[in-house]
Amino acid sequence: MVEQEKVETKELVTLVQHIGEAVLATTETVEKLSNHVDGLSKQVQQQGYQIFALSDAVQTLAENHDAAIARMDQVIEVLQRLVKALELPEDSNSSRS
Repeated sequence: MVEQEKVETKELVTLVQHIGEAVLATTETVEKLSNHVDGLSKQVQQQGYQIFALSDAVQTLAENHDAAIARMDQVIEVLQRLVKALELPEDSNSSRS
Protein backbone atom coordinates (compact mmCIF):
# COMPACT_ATOMS: atom_id res chain seq x y z
CA MET A 1 0.00 0.00 0.00
CA VAL A 2 2.80 2.37 0.90
CA GLU A 3 4.54 1.45 -2.32
CA GLN A 4 1.39 2.24 -4.31
CA GLU A 5 1.05 5.63 -2.59
CA LYS A 6 4.65 6.43 -3.49
CA VAL A 7 3.93 5.60 -7.13
CA GLU A 8 0.76 7.71 -7.12
CA THR A 9 2.59 10.58 -5.44
CA LYS A 10 5.37 10.36 -7.99
CA GLU A 11 2.81 10.35 -10.81
CA LEU A 12 1.05 13.36 -9.27
CA VAL A 13 4.36 15.20 -8.95
CA THR A 14 5.12 14.46 -12.59
CA LEU A 15 1.64 15.62 -13.60
CA VAL A 16 2.00 18.84 -11.60
CA GLN A 17 5.40 19.44 -13.22
CA HIS A 18 3.89 18.99 -16.69
CA ILE A 19 1.04 21.34 -15.81
CA GLY A 20 3.54 23.88 -14.46
CA GLU A 21 5.62 23.65 -17.64
CA ALA A 22 2.50 24.08 -19.76
CA VAL A 23 1.43 27.11 -17.73
CA LEU A 24 4.91 28.60 -18.03
CA ALA A 25 4.99 28.02 -21.80
CA THR A 26 1.50 29.52 -22.13
CA THR A 27 2.54 32.54 -20.08
CA GLU A 28 5.58 33.09 -22.30
CA THR A 29 3.43 32.79 -25.42
CA VAL A 30 0.89 35.26 -24.06
CA GLU A 31 3.72 37.65 -23.18
CA LYS A 32 5.11 37.44 -26.72
CA LEU A 33 1.66 37.98 -28.20
CA SER A 34 1.16 40.95 -25.90
CA ASN A 35 4.42 42.48 -27.12
CA HIS A 36 3.36 41.93 -30.73
CA VAL A 37 -0.03 43.53 -30.07
CA ASP A 38 1.69 46.51 -28.43
CA GLY A 39 3.92 46.89 -31.48
CA LEU A 40 0.96 46.67 -33.82
CA SER A 41 -1.03 49.21 -31.84
CA LYS A 42 1.91 51.64 -32.01
CA GLN A 43 2.11 51.12 -35.77
CA VAL A 44 -1.62 51.71 -36.14
CA GLN A 45 -1.36 54.86 -34.05
CA GLN A 46 1.57 56.10 -36.15
CA GLN A 47 -0.36 55.36 -39.34
CA GLY A 48 -3.29 57.30 -37.91
CA TYR A 49 -1.02 60.30 -37.44
CA GLN A 50 0.31 59.88 -40.97
CA ILE A 51 -3.21 59.68 -42.40
CA PHE A 52 -4.16 62.84 -40.52
CA ALA A 53 -1.09 64.65 -41.83
CA LEU A 54 -1.78 63.40 -45.35
CA SER A 55 -5.40 64.54 -45.25
CA ASP A 56 -4.25 67.93 -43.98
CA ALA A 57 -1.75 68.16 -46.84
CA VAL A 58 -4.43 67.19 -49.37
CA GLN A 59 -6.74 69.86 -47.99
CA THR A 60 -3.98 72.47 -48.24
CA LEU A 61 -3.23 71.33 -51.78
CA ALA A 62 -6.90 71.65 -52.72
CA GLU A 63 -7.04 75.15 -51.24
CA ASN A 64 -3.88 76.16 -53.10
CA HIS A 65 -5.32 74.66 -56.29
CA ASP A 66 -8.49 76.74 -55.89
CA ALA A 67 -6.40 79.87 -55.30
CA ALA A 68 -4.26 79.11 -58.36
CA ILE A 69 -7.36 78.66 -60.51
CA ALA A 70 -8.73 81.99 -59.25
CA ARG A 71 -5.43 83.68 -60.14
CA MET A 72 -5.44 82.03 -63.57
CA ASP A 73 -8.97 83.35 -64.14
CA GLN A 74 -7.71 86.84 -63.29
CA VAL A 75 -4.74 86.45 -65.65
CA ILE A 76 -7.03 85.25 -68.44
CA GLU A 77 -9.35 88.18 -67.89
CA VAL A 78 -6.46 90.66 -68.02
CA LEU A 79 -5.07 88.99 -71.16
CA GLN A 80 -8.48 89.14 -72.83
CA ARG A 81 -8.73 92.87 -72.05
CA LEU A 82 -5.20 93.36 -73.33
CA VAL A 83 -5.99 91.54 -76.57
CA LYS A 84 -9.14 93.65 -77.02
CA ALA A 85 -7.16 96.80 -76.35
CA LEU A 86 -4.57 95.78 -78.93
CA GLU A 87 -7.26 94.89 -81.48
CA LEU A 88 -9.03 98.25 -81.22
CA PRO A 89 -6.22 100.36 -82.72
CA GLU A 90 -5.93 97.88 -85.60
CA ASP A 91 -9.65 98.20 -86.29
CA SER A 92 -9.47 102.00 -86.22
CA ASN A 93 -6.34 101.97 -88.44
CA SER A 94 -7.97 99.71 -91.00
CA SER A 95 -11.07 101.90 -91.13
CA ARG A 96 -8.89 104.98 -91.93
CA SER A 97 -7.41 103.34 -95.00
